[in-house]
Amino acid sequence: MSALTVSIVLLWAAVIALAVLVWALSRQVGVLFERVAPMGALVTDSGPAVGSASPMFELTGIQSERVEVGLPSATPSLVFFLSPTCPVCKKLLPVLKSLRRDEKNRLRVVLASDGEAASHLQFIRDQGLTDFPYVLSQELGMAYKVSRLPYAVVLDPRGTVVAKGLVNNREQLDSLLNAHDMGQSSIQQYLGGDAELAKDIGHAHAHAHAHAHAHGHGHGHAQPQT
Repeated sequence: MSALTVSIVLLWAAVIALAVLVWALSRQVGVLFERVAPMGALVTDSGPAVGSASPMFELTGIQSERVEVGLPSATPSLVFFLSPTCPVCKKLLPVLKSLRRDEKNRLRVVLASDGEAASHLQFIRDQGLTDFPYVLSQELGMAYKVSRLPYAVVLDPRGTVVAKGLVNNREQLDSLLNAHDMGQSSIQQYLGGDAELAKDIGHAHAHAHAHAHAHGHGHGHAQPQT
């Protein structure tokens, strides 16, 4: 057997070994991808801080329903900011419907936006949202410093902001609710094991609400935009 033949055989053996190695690595990457926790919602620094009392609003919904945001309630609340022209918002509507159906005794879902009432009423009818509290209030969005959609805020029954962020998919929306269930401000905080921050947030809960109760009558109530 000539040296050239031996070289070719060795080269093919190396190529086959490399192909097997790449295949094994790709399988391992797939396994790791399935085990990694989903990326949480993008938490922003603007608006009321996590652990602080939410601004208080007494609003009249677009369907003439009474809607309170930030006031004490029997259950936690998910305030979901959306727009009829937002494709990602529409993609998440089935998730919100499922939440309302399955968690209606444990979570209140409020839809919030601004703009012309007529287009929103058509949106409600087209998307089957008549069962949701739906408010049009520019002041509400400004209070939470909402600049991009879809945006969600989770409030506990006392009206404390416990989680918030931009949500582009179901996993990110779930991350806000899971963070609330775990007593964390975000999934990122939970994965990072930031125990000190969690403790600070707990202290902030009590302080923020003591302040809110002391000055509660000083809060203005926004009116819905028509």
